[in-house]
Amino acid sequence: MDELVVRQATQAAETELRAVLPRRWSHTQGVAARAADIGYVLGADDELLIAAATLHDIGYAPRLAKTGFHPLDGARFLRDKHGADERLVRLVANHSFALLEAEERGLRDELATEFPLLEEPLLVDALVYCDMTTTPDGSRTTAGERVAEILGRYGEDSVVGRFIRRAAPEIFAAVGRVEEALAAQPR
Repeated sequence: MDELVVRQATQAAETELRAVLPRRWSHTQGVAARAADIGYVLGADDELLIAAATLHDIGYAPRLAKTGFHPLDGARFLRDKHGADERLVRLVANHSFALLEAEERGLRDELATEFPLLEEPLLVDALVYCDMTTTPDGSRTTAGERVAEILGRYGEDSVVGRFIRRAAPEIFAAVGRVEEALAAQPR
């Protein structure tokens, strides 16, 4: 990855989200800023993290929503329309334990077959950390507050509510692992 990929990611996300989903665009900018702040712990994969953070919610764009499941819709768009890097597409497809939500939606096999989870734990955890410590408006928050906000916004019995309750222990564990990595490797 290089700076060009990050610029292209930013342009694609801004084009798809800024005008039609301004709050989602604010969240995206916050997640990307968080990735830029912590990317150093990934070494050479820092720009991959920033690009994935920038693109993680692109599938919410109304014109891209085919299945209604934003990780899958976004990953397909990036692969099919942009020819994006496979690791980047797989990160977007599986961000923040998307496989658990895919299961709630009856899309688990489709997601897992088409976009297998990367076997790069710190990279995967870092994207979870960036997403789940950023509010919908792009501000920093704790993972606990973020999970509570999602439950409040969608409701406990919704598809997203059921998913986030199941994913919460995994989210908290991923955030904890990234915090440990950051503490072990200060700037």
